[in-house]
Amino acid sequence: MSLLRHLLAIGLLPFVVAVVIPAYIVRTSTTLNAGWDLSSPLGLLPTLLGCVLVGLGVLLVYKTISLFATVGDGTLAPWDQPRRLVIRGPYRHVRNPMISGVFSIQLGEAALLGSVPLLVWLLVFFALNAPPCRRLRNRSRRTASVATTLLTSGTSPGGSLA
Repeated sequence: MSLLRHLLAIGLLPFVVAVVIPAYIVRTSTTLNAGWDLSSPLGLLPTLLGCVLVGLGVLLVYKTISLFATVGDGTLAPWDQPRRLVIRGPYRHVRNPMISGVFSIQLGEAALLGSVPLLVWLLVFFALNAPPCRRLRNRSRRTASVATTLLTSGTSPGGSLA
């Protein structure tokens, strides 16, 4: 059951963001440019850079998932969060190393394939996960929750609505 929990969380979260969506973008895109039209020896640099970034990203995601499983006693999924706080390994140095790993994979894919649409996907994903956007989203959710509570209870912050 534990292995199934982890595979489900991995399959639904980082795998979709780092593999499924980029594969769809690549399949529907006509702007792939592996090697970036550089001459023969220099054309290997984007490929090498992309491979290194993808490799480092996969390693970071693997390390964070394994720490969640062993130290945190949970998964990366919000519905099955770790039961203990994880402050070992990359979590001692970076606020959210799993997202950093996914960013690295996405940047590596864009570099490897010379794909502007993949770079745009990275920027969209980054914008959705940047702390200011998250705070704004959470603030609007709290405001909506307070408004819903006030409307359903029939009172206003200063007293009765009637």
